Amino acid sequence: MAERYTRPRIIPVLLIDDRDLIKTVQFKNPVYLGDPVNAVKIFNRKRIDEMVILDISAARRNTEPDFELLEDISSQAFMPLGYGGGIKNIKQIKKLLSIGYEKVIINTELVKNPDLVREAAELTGSQSIVASIDAKLVDGEYKCAICDGRKLVNISPDRLAKRAERLGVGEILINSVDRDGRRNGYDITLVKKVSGAVSIPVTACGGADSIEDLKRVLVEGGAHAAAGGSMFVFYGRWKAVLITAPSEEELIKEGIYQ
Repeated sequence: MAERYTRPRIIPVLLIDDRDLIKTVQFKNPVYLGDPVNAVKIFNRKRIDEMVILDISAARRNTEPDFELLEDISSQAFMPLGYGGGIKNIKQIKKLLSIGYEKVIINTELVKNPDLVREAAELTGSQSIVASIDAKLVDGEYKCAICDGRKLVNISPDRLAKRAERLGVGEILINSVDRDGRRNGYDITLVKKVSGAVSIPVTACGGADSIEDLKRVLVEGGAHAAAGGSMFVFYGRWKAVLITAPSEEELIKEGIYQ
């Protein structure tokens, strides 16, 4: 398990589909939430640690990142940003870093083109490259999914995480497809498998609903960061759209921040 370097990070994950801010459940049934740039402006006031932008349309349509939109987002963001979706070459990675993204998140090409991951880590430094691993429970075993969760590959998340670490990535983002959007807590077993397999930081995603969920995945799952989507964009039983995040005072009270 990786050693803790700093205090845990709490990370909202914003999903983009054809320039719209959306949220999915188990990677399906997207719900429109509004303008992603406006959401970023609101998060600026929440003093969050970091933010991740994932463009699911780029992955699904096999198109490159929407650099115009991404530059609009980065120009408004006062927090560190990571981006994933449609990344296929070094030129795109260089452009993302040049327009203000600190981390580039690679998912499908981690499986399809591992040489790209190695080259990117060597060129930009490990701290800039994140391996994103989407996992599903299939017949009692965890399998990895690529292409926005539409294609299963015959490798376990912990094995793929080890491979990514050998390729030189600086961080793993492990996301449970089964828990996505359901707000029933993180898959602690999945997160523990991955965090116990590597010596680099692991960010957990999928299922967050409360500060207690964040604390549990950090303490029991061994994650270094807790990410989520629905928890940060919906409020209440009827899922009213509300951009929100726990305050620093709440996180200190729960013992997540010192």
